[in-house]
Amino acid sequence: MSTAETCSAARLAQPTLATLTAARKNAWLHRLANTLSELTPAIIEANSLDVAAASASSAATRDRLTLTAARLEALGRGLREIAALPDPIGEVENQVLRPNGLRIGRMRIPLGVVAMIFESRPNIVVDAAALCLKSGNAVILKGGKEAAHTNAALVGAVHAALRAEGLPVGLVGHLERREDVDELLRQTQTVDLVIPRGGEGLIRYVTENSRIPVVQHFKGNCHCYVDAGADLDMAENIVVNGKTQRPGVCNALETLLVHEQEAAALLPRLARALQGVELRGCERTAEHIKVVPATEDDWHTEYLDLILAIRVVPSFEAALDHIRRYGSNHTEAIVTRDYARANAFVREVGSSCVAVNASTRFNDGGELGLGAEIGISTSKLHAYGPMGLRELTTQKWVIYGEGQVRA
Repeated sequence: MSTAETCSAARLAQPTLATLTAARKNAWLHRLANTLSELTPAIIEANSLDVAAASASSAATRDRLTLTAARLEALGRGLREIAALPDPIGEVENQVLRPNGLRIGRMRIPLGVVAMIFESRPNIVVDAAALCLKSGNAVILKGGKEAAHTNAALVGAVHAALRAEGLPVGLVGHLERREDVDELLRQTQTVDLVIPRGGEGLIRYVTENSRIPVVQHFKGNCHCYVDAGADLDMAENIVVNGKTQRPGVCNALETLLVHEQEAAALLPRLARALQGVELRGCERTAEHIKVVPATEDDWHTEYLDLILAIRVVPSFEAALDHIRRYGSNHTEAIVTRDYARANAFVREVGSSCVAVNASTRFNDGGELGLGAEIGISTSKLHAYGPMGLRELTTQKWVIYGEGQVRA
């Protein structure tokens, strides 16, 4: 099918979701989890073709691309967690009784048809399909050529589960050609929202060329600030986890800010703990450990690699100033014993997720109880932060009367 035909099929299929009970949607989610388990060998075989073709790519790219049996099992767990979540569709909120006897509320409804344009991360096929369908939306998937074999295998699993549950496969459209992107961005009559996930170049291209509203998932230039008087054992664990646990993802730590009072004690132990990580530091950092001199570009950079920028700051206020100047509205963390400064950090840092004495790696849909995420929005309209079921809905006004007419 052409791009337009795929989008039209999704638009025509989407209303069938309005007739489904939560139990029917959950049955499909469990079916898909079982299907992934059954097809694990075939999916891994398809994935191995993509990983082999990416042998010259960075370690971070290969990590995002790779699906293992453990990662497929985690995808299945995520599906079951989504099934266990309340169905937001039809929920009426903020209902009030007006003086004229009208009962007025706001009902949560689907967005309609959501288009996902993504690179490198084939798990998005499953997460997007699961979250969109449970929230009553059809979805169009356009992945990158670097994951073509894996994407096709996962879409096949999604379609198999739909057929098994008697649901139209048009609910999950799949586009494979590069030229489909521009055509997709013109489908204003059939697609309601576009969500790009990938490199900054892809997101800027989609934002600048789409005729359809876009939720932006820009870079994750995430910071951790170690405050004066902080627990240094805690700080070391949080920094090492944030940087090394999975460096190629958007919630990985990219810049460390250290209060000057703790620099002499903390930086040498971090240098030992971060063996294999390239450290790029300011002049004051270089007084304590060996670093590559940091440039202005380093403070702006999302490395997605085993590289960490470090700046020694004279105060809490200086740390906030740095984050305001260089942050990308993704995730920031503070390590502190001071309750007042923790609250000030939460209040004054405007990023989509702010953590106190915890790793930046927790800004993730699964970790935050969403089951999975369709993306982490760094723009404040219409969602901010990880997008789960509720973020894939909107609200309409509902009026219940007993014959009232307006005077």
